[in-house]
Amino acid sequence: MTLGTMSAQITDFANRADPYPLYAALRKSPVTRQDDGSYLVSTYYEVRSLANDPRLSNDLRNRAPGAGGPAVAEEDPNLPHSFLLRDPPEHDRLRSAAMRPFGPPHSPRFLHAMREDLARVVADVLDALEGTGEVDVVDDFAYPLPVTAICKVLGVPREDEQQFHGWADTVASGLDPSGGESGKEKAGKARLELAAYLSDLIDTKRRHPGSGILGPLARETGPGGSMSIAELVATSMLLLIAGHETTVNLITNATLTLLRHPDVLQRFWNEPDLVVPLVEEVLRYEPPVQFIPFTAALADIDIADTTIPKGAQVWLLLASANRDPKRFEDPDRFDPDRKDNQHLAFYTGIHYCFGAPLARMEAQLALPQLFRRIQNPRLLADPPPYRVNPVLRGPRHLPVAIDGLTA
Repeated sequence: MTLGTMSAQITDFANRADPYPLYAALRKSPVTRQDDGSYLVSTYYEVRSLANDPRLSNDLRNRAPGAGGPAVAEEDPNLPHSFLLRDPPEHDRLRSAAMRPFGPPHSPRFLHAMREDLARVVADVLDALEGTGEVDVVDDFAYPLPVTAICKVLGVPREDEQQFHGWADTVASGLDPSGGESGKEKAGKARLELAAYLSDLIDTKRRHPGSGILGPLARETGPGGSMSIAELVATSMLLLIAGHETTVNLITNATLTLLRHPDVLQRFWNEPDLVVPLVEEVLRYEPPVQFIPFTAALADIDIADTTIPKGAQVWLLLASANRDPKRFEDPDRFDPDRKDNQHLAFYTGIHYCFGAPLARMEAQLALPQLFRRIQNPRLLADPPPYRVNPVLRGPRHLPVAIDGLTA
C-alpha cells in the first residue's frame, strides 16, 4: 500500500470497521497527493485551517473535470444545489434564511420546545421492544427518532408522518451502493414523490404557516430575500438526508462504543448527566461523518510544506483530525472526561453543521433512556456489519441481546 492509493484504501469496504490505522499512517504527512491528483488532508490544524479558507470551494462546479470520489449526501438533479454545495454569497443567503426560524438568535426556543415530544418518541420506541430478547439498535431504536424530529422541524402534519417515514427510508437506502441500480431507481422515485409533497406543503404553509420552519421560510422577506420553492425543497431534502443518516450513526456509534467500554457504561448508569460530555467524546472518537471529499481549491494553496494547485480536489479527513495526537492527548482512548474537546465532527467555518444542535439533543435524549431501560445488554456481533457508504460511516445493524426492559 502506498500513500498514493490511500483514498482507495479508505473507501474500501474491507476497512470500514476500523479505518483508524489508515488515518494514523496518513498523519505522518499532513497533506498527501493521490495518484488521481486529489489531496488528502489528515491532521487537525491543517483540516481546520482549510475548512476556514475561502480559497477552498464546496461548489461542485469548481471541481476538476472527471473528479471522482464519494459524496456526503446525494443531491437531486432536478433541484438546485443546497447551501451545503454552495459558496458565498449564495451559501450565505440560503443558510442565513434557513437559520432564522430554526434557532438563535431569531428563534431561540424552537428546538427546546421539541424536547418533550422527542422524549416521548424515544419512550414509545422502547415500549415497543417489550418482551424481546434481542434488539437491532439501528432498525429498532436509532432510525425512528431522527425522521420524526425532521418532521417536527419542517412542520409535517402528524397524519403524514408515516408516509414521510417511508420516503425517508427509501431515499436513505439509496445512499447504500450495495443496493445496485434497483435501489437507486427506488430512491430516485421516492425523491420525486417527496419533492412533490414538499412543494405542496410549502404552498400550504405559505397560506397557513402552522408549526415548523417551512411556514416562516415560505413567507420570508428578510434582508437576503426569499427562497424559491425549489430552494426550499432542496433545503428540506438536505435536512432530511444529511440530518437523518448522521444522527442514526451518532446514536448507534455511541451505543456500540459504550458496550465496548463497560467501565464508562457503568459510570453512565450511575451518572446520567454524563451524557453531554459523553456525546461530545463519541463525536470525536467515532464521528458520523468521516470526511468531506468534494471540496476544490480555487487558487494555489500552500499548507504544511505542500502546494495544493488550483482546481485540485481536496478531501478533509475529519475523523483523522479528531485523533491527531498533536491536538488530543492519547487520542485513541475513549474518555468522556476529556477537556477542551473541540472536535471537528460537525466541521467548522461557514459550513459548520446546520443541524448540530438538533443531533446533539436527539442523542442526549435517546442514550439515557436506552441504557436506563435495557437490562444486561450484550453485543452479538463485534464488529457489527457496517454501511457501505464510507463517508456516513456507521453500523448497518447493531444486534444486542438484552434480558428485557425496565418500566
